[in-house]
Amino acid sequence: VQLVESGGGLVQPGGSLRLSCAASGFTVSNYAMRWYRQVPGKERELVAVIFSGGGGTHYADSVKGRFTISRDSTKNTVYLQMNSLKPQDTAVYYCNARATLMNREYDYWGQGTQVTVSS
Repeated sequence: VQLVESGGGLVQPGGSLRLSCAASGFTVSNYAMRWYRQVPGKERELVAVIFSGGGGTHYADSVKGRFTISRDSTKNTVYLQMNSLKPQDTAVYYCNARATLMNREYDYWGQGTQVTVSS
């Protein structure tokens, strides 16, 4: 089982990035897939979630209207499209997969990808 994030980097304020989270060993549509972010000295913050099955979504207030989470079942990948980026979006972004299947809990994390928003 593996989650591999990519797509981070340095971008100017107002710019866009698309993060990818490629999964192997399980099917993303069967899991609630989340993006978190963390800056040094602060707790990890939930950014967005796409739920299993129908794919309903939820966003943190701080990113609502700017970020979009989606998944591509054919590629078994989840994305985070980030627009109108602000310096306060700077963080390490982590992908998480979580599910309870047949009374067993599964919880997987990626290694993180750095996003830096700066002029």
